[in-house]
Amino acid sequence: MTEQLRLMAVHAHPDDESSKGAAAMAMYSAEGVDVLVVTCTGGERGSVLNPKLDRPEVWENIAEIRRAEMDRAREILGVRQAWLGFVDSGLPEGDPLPPLPEGCFGLMDPEVAAEPLVKLIREFKPHVITTYDENGGYPHPDHVMTHKISMVAFDAAADPERYPEAGAPWQPLKLYYNMGWSMKRMTMFHEAMLELTGESPYTEWLKEMQERREARAGQDDGQEWPDPDKRVTTKVPCGDFFEARDDALRAHATQVDPDGFWFGVPLDLQQKLWPTEDFELVKSFVDTTTPEDDLFAGVR
Repeated sequence: MTEQLRLMAVHAHPDDESSKGAAAMAMYSAEGVDVLVVTCTGGERGSVLNPKLDRPEVWENIAEIRRAEMDRAREILGVRQAWLGFVDSGLPEGDPLPPLPEGCFGLMDPEVAAEPLVKLIREFKPHVITTYDENGGYPHPDHVMTHKISMVAFDAAADPERYPEAGAPWQPLKLYYNMGWSMKRMTMFHEAMLELTGESPYTEWLKEMQERREARAGQDDGQEWPDPDKRVTTKVPCGDFFEARDDALRAHATQVDPDGFWFGVPLDLQQKLWPTEDFELVKSFVDTTTPEDDLFAGVR
Protein backbone atom coordinates (compact mmCIF):
# COMPACT_ATOMS: atom_id res chain seq x y z
CA MET A 1 0.00 0.00 0.00
CA THR A 2 1.13 3.53 -0.73
CA GLU A 3 -1.16 5.25 1.79
CA GLN A 4 -0.39 5.49 5.50
CA LEU A 5 -1.50 2.47 7.50
CA ARG A 6 -4.03 3.12 10.26
CA LEU A 7 -4.71 1.16 13.44
CA MET A 8 -7.65 1.69 15.82
CA ALA A 9 -7.61 0.19 19.33
CA VAL A 10 -10.97 0.21 21.13
CA HIS A 11 -10.80 0.18 24.95
CA ALA A 12 -13.23 0.50 27.84
CA HIS A 13 -11.45 2.86 30.26
CA PRO A 14 -8.43 5.15 30.41
CA ASP A 15 -5.50 2.88 31.42
CA ASP A 16 -6.78 -0.17 29.47
CA GLU A 17 -4.84 0.97 26.40
CA SER A 18 -1.60 0.91 28.43
CA SER A 19 -2.05 -2.63 29.74
CA LYS A 20 -3.36 -4.29 26.56
CA GLY A 21 -1.43 -4.03 23.32
CA ALA A 22 0.42 -0.85 24.31
CA ALA A 23 3.89 -1.92 23.19
CA ALA A 24 2.56 -2.98 19.80
CA MET A 25 0.81 0.37 19.39
CA ALA A 26 3.99 2.24 20.33
CA MET A 27 5.99 0.16 17.87
CA TYR A 28 3.59 0.73 15.02
CA SER A 29 3.43 4.44 15.79
CA ALA A 30 7.23 4.63 15.71
CA GLU A 31 7.13 2.93 12.30
CA GLY A 32 4.80 5.64 10.95
CA VAL A 33 1.44 3.95 11.40
CA ASP A 34 -1.36 6.33 12.43
CA VAL A 35 -2.71 4.86 15.68
CA LEU A 36 -5.96 5.96 17.32
CA VAL A 37 -7.04 4.78 20.77
CA VAL A 38 -10.79 4.92 21.32
CA THR A 39 -11.79 5.12 25.00
CA CYS A 40 -15.44 4.26 25.59
CA THR A 41 -15.84 5.68 29.12
CA GLY A 42 -14.14 8.21 31.35
CA GLY A 43 -13.42 5.78 34.17
CA GLU A 44 -15.56 7.91 36.48
CA ARG A 45 -16.45 4.99 38.76
CA GLY A 46 -12.97 3.50 38.88
CA SER A 47 -11.19 2.97 42.17
CA VAL A 48 -7.96 4.63 43.30
CA LEU A 49 -5.70 1.58 43.20
CA ASN A 50 -2.45 3.33 44.08
CA PRO A 51 -2.29 3.63 47.89
CA LYS A 52 -0.03 6.67 47.57
CA LEU A 53 -2.91 8.58 45.94
CA ASP A 54 -5.79 7.26 48.03
CA ARG A 55 -6.78 10.70 49.30
CA PRO A 56 -10.14 12.54 49.43
CA GLU A 57 -9.12 15.23 46.94
CA VAL A 58 -8.15 12.55 44.41
CA TRP A 59 -11.47 10.73 44.76
CA GLU A 60 -13.35 14.04 44.42
CA ASN A 61 -11.66 14.84 41.10
CA ILE A 62 -11.16 11.34 39.72
CA ALA A 63 -12.75 12.04 36.32
CA GLU A 64 -10.54 15.07 35.59
CA ILE A 65 -7.46 13.32 36.92
CA ARG A 66 -8.03 10.27 34.75
CA ARG A 67 -8.39 12.44 31.64
CA ALA A 68 -5.06 14.08 32.44
CA GLU A 69 -3.47 10.67 32.98
CA MET A 70 -4.79 9.56 29.61
CA ASP A 71 -3.24 12.59 27.93
CA ARG A 72 0.16 11.71 29.38
CA ALA A 73 -0.10 8.04 28.42
CA ARG A 74 -1.12 9.00 24.89
CA GLU A 75 1.96 11.20 24.55
CA ILE A 76 4.25 8.42 25.80
CA LEU A 77 2.85 5.88 23.34
CA GLY A 78 2.86 8.34 20.45
CA VAL A 79 -0.77 7.75 19.56
CA ARG A 80 -3.93 9.75 19.10
CA GLN A 81 -6.95 9.27 21.35
CA ALA A 82 -10.70 9.90 21.23
CA TRP A 83 -13.43 9.62 23.88
CA LEU A 84 -16.79 8.06 23.06
CA GLY A 85 -18.28 9.76 26.11
CA PHE A 86 -20.12 6.91 27.81
CA VAL A 87 -20.39 6.69 31.62
CA ASP A 88 -18.33 4.10 33.50
CA SER A 89 -20.44 1.25 34.92
CA GLY A 90 -18.18 0.45 37.84
CA LEU A 91 -17.34 -3.14 38.75
CA PRO A 92 -20.25 -4.66 40.70
CA GLU A 93 -19.26 -6.80 43.65
CA GLY A 94 -21.23 -9.04 45.99
CA ASP A 95 -23.42 -12.12 45.89
CA PRO A 96 -25.84 -11.54 44.37
CA LEU A 97 -24.31 -8.79 42.26
CA PRO A 98 -26.01 -5.40 42.63
CA PRO A 99 -27.68 -3.84 39.57
CA LEU A 100 -25.62 -1.56 37.38
CA PRO A 101 -26.21 2.18 37.83
CA GLU A 102 -28.80 3.75 35.58
CA GLY A 103 -27.46 5.34 32.41
CA CYS A 104 -24.10 3.56 32.48
CA PHE A 105 -22.29 2.11 29.48
CA GLY A 106 -22.92 -1.50 30.50
CA LEU A 107 -26.70 -1.00 30.21
CA MET A 108 -26.64 0.59 26.76
CA ASP A 109 -28.27 -1.04 23.75
CA PRO A 110 -25.20 -2.11 21.69
CA GLU A 111 -26.91 -1.06 18.46
CA VAL A 112 -27.35 2.45 19.85
CA ALA A 113 -23.97 2.69 21.56
CA ALA A 114 -22.17 1.55 18.40
CA GLU A 115 -23.14 4.65 16.40
CA PRO A 116 -20.39 7.01 17.68
CA LEU A 117 -17.85 4.24 17.10
CA VAL A 118 -19.15 3.75 13.55
CA LYS A 119 -18.74 7.49 13.02
CA LEU A 120 -15.14 7.37 14.24
CA ILE A 121 -14.35 4.38 12.04
CA ARG A 122 -15.73 6.16 9.00
CA GLU A 123 -13.75 9.31 9.84
CA PHE A 124 -10.44 7.67 10.76
CA LYS A 125 -10.67 4.84 8.19
CA PRO A 126 -8.63 2.21 10.05
CA HIS A 127 -7.26 -0.76 8.17
CA VAL A 128 -7.03 -2.78 11.40
CA ILE A 129 -9.12 -2.65 14.59
CA THR A 130 -8.30 -4.30 17.93
CA THR A 131 -10.80 -4.85 20.74
CA TYR A 132 -11.75 -7.36 23.48
CA ASP A 133 -13.11 -10.88 23.13
CA GLU A 134 -16.62 -11.94 24.08
CA ASN A 135 -15.59 -12.18 27.74
CA GLY A 136 -14.28 -8.62 27.68
CA GLY A 137 -10.77 -9.93 28.41
CA TYR A 138 -12.18 -10.18 31.92
CA PRO A 139 -15.87 -9.96 32.85
CA HIS A 140 -16.21 -6.25 33.60
CA PRO A 141 -19.51 -4.94 32.17
CA ASP A 142 -17.77 -2.11 30.32
CA HIS A 143 -15.30 -4.51 28.73
CA VAL A 144 -18.07 -6.82 27.60
CA MET A 145 -19.99 -3.86 26.15
CA THR A 146 -16.82 -2.65 24.41
CA HIS A 147 -16.68 -6.03 22.68
CA LYS A 148 -20.34 -5.82 21.69
CA ILE A 149 -20.21 -2.35 20.15
CA SER A 150 -16.91 -3.13 18.40
CA MET A 151 -18.48 -6.13 16.68
CA VAL A 152 -21.53 -4.11 15.63
CA ALA A 153 -19.43 -1.20 14.40
CA PHE A 154 -16.93 -3.32 12.46
CA ASP A 155 -19.74 -4.87 10.44
CA ALA A 156 -21.87 -1.72 10.15
CA ALA A 157 -19.17 0.77 9.14
CA ALA A 158 -19.09 -0.52 5.55
CA ASP A 159 -22.87 -0.72 5.14
CA PRO A 160 -24.34 2.51 3.69
CA GLU A 161 -27.82 1.53 4.92
CA ARG A 162 -26.74 1.38 8.57
CA TYR A 163 -26.16 4.59 10.51
CA PRO A 164 -26.54 6.79 7.41
CA GLU A 165 -25.94 9.94 9.49
CA ALA A 166 -22.53 8.67 10.66
CA GLY A 167 -20.60 9.43 7.48
CA ALA A 168 -19.51 7.69 4.29
CA PRO A 169 -19.01 3.91 4.54
CA TRP A 170 -15.58 2.43 5.28
CA GLN A 171 -14.53 -1.22 5.36
CA PRO A 172 -11.89 -2.07 7.97
CA LEU A 173 -9.82 -4.98 6.70
CA LYS A 174 -8.97 -6.91 9.87
CA LEU A 175 -10.36 -7.30 13.39
CA TYR A 176 -8.34 -8.67 16.32
CA TYR A 177 -8.98 -9.49 19.96
CA ASN A 178 -6.34 -8.58 22.52
CA MET A 179 -5.09 -11.79 24.13
CA GLY A 180 -3.71 -11.05 27.58
CA TRP A 181 -2.17 -12.99 30.41
CA SER A 182 -2.07 -16.67 29.58
CA MET A 183 -1.30 -19.34 32.15
CA LYS A 184 1.74 -20.32 30.11
CA ARG A 185 3.14 -16.79 30.25
CA MET A 186 2.46 -16.31 33.95
CA THR A 187 3.93 -19.70 34.81
CA MET A 188 7.03 -18.98 32.73
CA PHE A 189 7.62 -15.64 34.47
CA HIS A 190 6.82 -17.18 37.86
CA GLU A 191 9.37 -19.96 37.49
CA ALA A 192 12.02 -17.59 36.12
CA MET A 193 11.57 -15.18 39.04
CA LEU A 194 11.79 -18.01 41.58
CA GLU A 195 15.02 -19.16 39.99
CA LEU A 196 16.41 -15.63 39.79
CA THR A 197 15.37 -14.19 43.15
CA GLY A 198 13.57 -16.88 45.12
CA GLU A 199 10.37 -14.80 45.00
CA SER A 200 7.65 -14.27 42.42
CA PRO A 201 4.91 -11.62 42.09
CA TYR A 202 2.65 -14.32 40.64
CA THR A 203 2.67 -16.76 43.57
CA GLU A 204 -0.65 -15.66 45.05
CA TRP A 205 -2.31 -15.10 41.69
CA LEU A 206 -1.40 -18.56 40.40
CA LYS A 207 -2.52 -20.10 43.69
CA GLU A 208 -5.89 -18.34 43.47
CA MET A 209 -6.37 -19.36 39.84
CA GLN A 210 -5.60 -22.98 40.68
CA GLU A 211 -8.01 -22.94 43.62
CA ARG A 212 -10.69 -21.39 41.43
CA ARG A 213 -10.21 -24.08 38.79
CA GLU A 214 -10.36 -26.85 41.38
CA ALA A 215 -13.50 -25.36 42.91
CA ARG A 216 -15.16 -25.16 39.51
CA ALA A 217 -14.03 -28.59 38.32
CA GLY A 218 -16.85 -30.23 36.41
CA GLN A 219 -18.95 -27.07 36.21
CA ASP A 220 -19.76 -25.64 32.81
CA ASP A 221 -21.68 -22.44 33.45
CA GLY A 222 -19.56 -20.04 31.41
CA GLN A 223 -17.95 -18.42 34.46
CA GLU A 224 -14.45 -19.82 34.04
CA TRP A 225 -12.06 -17.47 32.25
CA PRO A 226 -10.68 -19.35 29.23
CA ASP A 227 -6.93 -19.48 28.76
CA PRO A 228 -6.22 -16.99 25.94
CA ASP A 229 -3.01 -18.76 24.89
CA LYS A 230 -5.05 -21.37 23.03
CA ARG A 231 -6.61 -18.67 20.85
CA VAL A 232 -3.55 -16.66 19.84
CA THR A 233 -3.01 -16.37 16.08
CA THR A 234 -0.69 -13.38 15.99
CA LYS A 235 2.40 -12.62 18.07
CA VAL A 236 3.76 -9.12 17.45
CA PRO A 237 7.47 -8.82 18.41
CA CYS A 238 7.56 -5.50 20.26
CA GLY A 239 9.86 -6.11 23.23
CA ASP A 240 11.86 -2.97 22.45
CA PHE A 241 8.73 -0.99 23.38
CA PHE A 242 7.97 -2.66 26.72
CA GLU A 243 9.56 0.29 28.50
CA ALA A 244 7.20 2.72 26.75
CA ARG A 245 4.30 0.43 27.67
CA ASP A 246 5.29 0.47 31.33
CA ASP A 247 5.86 4.25 31.34
CA ALA A 248 2.39 4.75 29.84
CA LEU A 249 0.88 2.48 32.48
CA ARG A 250 2.64 4.39 35.25
CA ALA A 251 1.15 7.59 33.81
CA HIS A 252 -2.21 6.27 35.01
CA ALA A 253 -0.99 6.92 38.52
CA THR A 254 -4.36 6.55 40.25
CA GLN A 255 -4.79 3.08 38.77
CA VAL A 256 -1.35 1.52 39.13
CA ASP A 257 1.03 1.28 42.07
CA PRO A 258 4.52 1.93 40.57
CA ASP A 259 5.94 -0.48 43.16
CA GLY A 260 3.27 -3.10 42.60
CA PHE A 261 2.50 -6.29 40.78
CA TRP A 262 2.56 -4.96 37.21
CA PHE A 263 6.26 -4.14 37.38
CA GLY A 264 7.48 -7.17 39.31
CA VAL A 265 9.38 -8.83 36.45
CA PRO A 266 12.49 -7.05 35.09
CA LEU A 267 12.10 -5.78 31.54
CA ASP A 268 15.14 -7.65 30.25
CA LEU A 269 13.67 -10.92 31.52
CA GLN A 270 10.33 -10.19 29.86
CA GLN A 271 12.08 -9.32 26.61
CA LYS A 272 14.00 -12.59 26.75
CA LEU A 273 11.17 -14.92 27.70
CA TRP A 274 8.10 -13.39 26.01
CA PRO A 275 9.02 -10.51 23.67
CA THR A 276 5.61 -10.31 21.99
CA GLU A 277 2.10 -8.99 22.51
CA ASP A 278 -0.49 -11.47 21.41
CA PHE A 279 -3.74 -11.23 19.48
CA GLU A 280 -6.45 -13.38 17.94
CA LEU A 281 -7.41 -12.69 14.33
CA VAL A 282 -11.21 -12.75 14.24
CA LYS A 283 -12.17 -11.28 10.87
CA SER A 284 -10.16 -10.55 7.75
CA PHE A 285 -10.97 -9.22 4.30
CA VAL A 286 -7.42 -9.81 3.08
CA ASP A 287 -5.49 -13.00 2.46
CA THR A 288 -3.24 -13.91 5.35
CA THR A 289 -1.80 -17.05 6.88
CA THR A 290 -1.67 -17.76 10.60
CA PRO A 291 0.37 -17.72 12.69
CA GLU A 292 1.22 -14.09 11.98
CA ASP A 293 3.77 -11.67 13.42
CA ASP A 294 2.17 -8.47 12.13
CA LEU A 295 -1.32 -7.01 12.55
CA PHE A 296 -1.00 -5.64 9.01
CA ALA A 297 -0.09 -8.99 7.41
CA GLY A 298 -1.93 -9.11 4.10
CA VAL A 299 -2.65 -5.36 4.25
CA ARG A 300 0.78 -3.92 3.55
